[in-house]
Amino acid sequence: MKELHSEQFVVDAKGRKVSVLLDVAAYNKLLEDLHDLQVVARRRNNPKLSLKEFKTRLKK
Repeated sequence: MKELHSEQFVVDAKGRKVSVLLDVAAYNKLLEDLHDLQVVARRRNNPKLSLKEFKTRLKK
Protein backbone atom coordinates (compact mmCIF):
# COMPACT_ATOMS: atom_id res chain seq x y z
CA MET A 1 0.00 0.00 0.00
CA LYS A 2 1.24 3.46 -0.80
CA GLU A 3 2.31 5.46 2.24
CA LEU A 4 0.70 8.86 2.64
CA HIS A 5 3.12 11.54 3.82
CA SER A 6 1.33 14.69 2.93
CA GLU A 7 0.92 16.27 6.33
CA GLN A 8 1.79 19.89 6.92
CA PHE A 9 2.21 21.38 10.35
CA VAL A 10 0.96 24.72 11.59
CA VAL A 11 3.33 26.25 14.12
CA ASP A 12 2.92 29.02 16.64
CA ALA A 13 5.18 32.07 17.00
CA LYS A 14 7.71 29.96 18.94
CA GLY A 15 7.86 27.26 16.27
CA ARG A 16 5.84 24.68 18.25
CA LYS A 17 3.54 22.44 16.24
CA VAL A 18 -0.05 23.28 17.13
CA SER A 19 -2.06 21.77 14.25
CA VAL A 20 -1.69 19.46 11.31
CA LEU A 21 -3.14 19.60 7.80
CA LEU A 22 -3.80 16.32 6.00
CA ASP A 23 -4.97 15.67 2.49
CA VAL A 24 -8.38 14.05 2.23
CA ALA A 25 -6.98 10.61 1.31
CA ALA A 26 -4.76 10.52 4.40
CA TYR A 27 -7.62 11.71 6.61
CA ASN A 28 -9.99 9.05 5.23
CA LYS A 29 -7.34 6.35 5.79
CA LEU A 30 -7.04 7.40 9.43
CA LEU A 31 -10.83 7.28 9.82
CA GLU A 32 -10.92 3.76 8.33
CA ASP A 33 -8.17 2.61 10.70
CA LEU A 34 -10.01 4.11 13.66
CA HIS A 35 -13.23 2.35 12.63
CA ASP A 36 -11.39 -0.98 12.28
CA LEU A 37 -9.94 -0.58 15.78
CA GLN A 38 -13.39 0.15 17.20
CA VAL A 39 -14.77 -3.03 15.62
CA VAL A 40 -11.91 -5.08 17.06
CA ALA A 41 -12.47 -3.58 20.52
CA ARG A 42 -16.22 -4.32 20.41
CA ARG A 43 -15.59 -7.93 19.38
CA ARG A 44 -12.79 -8.59 21.86
CA ASN A 45 -15.01 -10.61 24.22
CA ASN A 46 -16.96 -12.52 21.56
CA PRO A 47 -16.76 -16.31 21.76
CA LYS A 48 -13.79 -17.76 19.91
CA LEU A 49 -13.95 -20.58 17.35
CA SER A 50 -11.30 -23.15 16.65
CA LEU A 51 -10.06 -23.34 13.08
CA LYS A 52 -11.74 -26.73 12.73
CA GLU A 53 -15.11 -25.34 13.90
CA PHE A 54 -14.73 -22.31 11.63
CA LYS A 55 -14.09 -24.52 8.59
CA THR A 56 -17.08 -26.70 9.48
CA ARG A 57 -19.38 -23.70 9.70
CA LEU A 58 -17.95 -22.24 6.52
CA LYS A 59 -18.76 -25.39 4.56
CA LYS A 60 -22.44 -25.25 5.63
